[in-house]
Amino acid sequence: MTAPSLPKRSLALDAMRGWIMVLLALEATGLYEHLATAGSGTFMAAPLEQLFHHPWNGLRFWDLIQPAFMFMSGTALAYSLHTQKQKGMSWGDSFKKVLKRSGWLFFWGVLDYAVRKTGLSFELWDVLTQLSFTTLVAFLIFEFSIVNQILVSIGLLLLTEALYRFTNIPGFDQPFTDQHNFGNYMDWILMRKINQGGWVAINCIPTAVHTIAGAVCGKLLLQDESKALKQFAIAGIVCLIVGFSLDWAHITPIIKRIATSSFTVASLGWCLLIMVFFYWWIDIKGHNKYLLFVQVVGMNSLFIYLFFEIVGHRWFTGYVSFIGTELLSYIHTPQLLAAVLASLLVFALEWGMLYFLYRKRIFFRV
Repeated sequence: MTAPSLPKRSLALDAMRGWIMVLLALEATGLYEHLATAGSGTFMAAPLEQLFHHPWNGLRFWDLIQPAFMFMSGTALAYSLHTQKQKGMSWGDSFKKVLKRSGWLFFWGVLDYAVRKTGLSFELWDVLTQLSFTTLVAFLIFEFSIVNQILVSIGLLLLTEALYRFTNIPGFDQPFTDQHNFGNYMDWILMRKINQGGWVAINCIPTAVHTIAGAVCGKLLLQDESKALKQFAIAGIVCLIVGFSLDWAHITPIIKRIATSSFTVASLGWCLLIMVFFYWWIDIKGHNKYLLFVQVVGMNSLFIYLFFEIVGHRWFTGYVSFIGTELLSYIHTPQLLAAVLASLLVFALEWGMLYFLYRKRIFFRV
């Protein structure tokens, strides 16, 4: 009896995940702040602004990083579930595996923010905490028809709209006002604190749409890649039109920090078009010769995220940056240039560590 054929690994998915993690790792080194300082007051100021989240109502490039990460995770989930099914794994066993993964994601997400100078802290704003919820939702409806998955996604967006517009909690009855919306209220209920940056834990409800959409796309790619990409391109354009129209018509503003429905739909449109480009360029056109740089990062995405968020943020980045800038001062390197070079040194060392793991075939999974 011949073994069932398993889907080949998608280089496009690895590349997309890799670029996302490279951008996040560079951000964690402080590079973007240094570049913004260097470009202040010049023609580069506006482009460099795209490397930071929009303060409230609007959409920048950096606002697409988390949606793309969650979307891509949904696509990877579809490939993983297809492989499990081909190997004869039951739904119950797959459920246990996803439940375990979600549990670990939640644990690492909480741990990321657990240690503060003032002591231990319980916070639910980390992307991994959000992903633990969205992954579970995407799995539970994975066997639904695509139409029903879309209907569930629309339901999640409508639920978000209703929670923000109609709950009318005193002091938190301004749907799209920072510090006075329903998301802030739920943070106070769950954590007894409100994020001063405007981020809210219940973003996991609307952003589950990104992971569900990624899983739907993965399912379609496994059926007919070329046909699927055409469908994604059309869907991406439709999502952009709908999302930005809701904002321009002053119905629902695009706000990343509370993941409004207009933001979720508009960012999903960009995610779909980005996926179309990566799959067309790499998996269909075969431009895959120079992917090692991002592959070694993408294939250990969880490890490097936890490394620069926990170890890097609390020790490694500052330690290496200090040594780098001090050494460069001996050759009279301008302070700002030294800071940029030190950030690149931090990233180079992190990449080298990932390359070592890649060569040893060591990949961290949950």
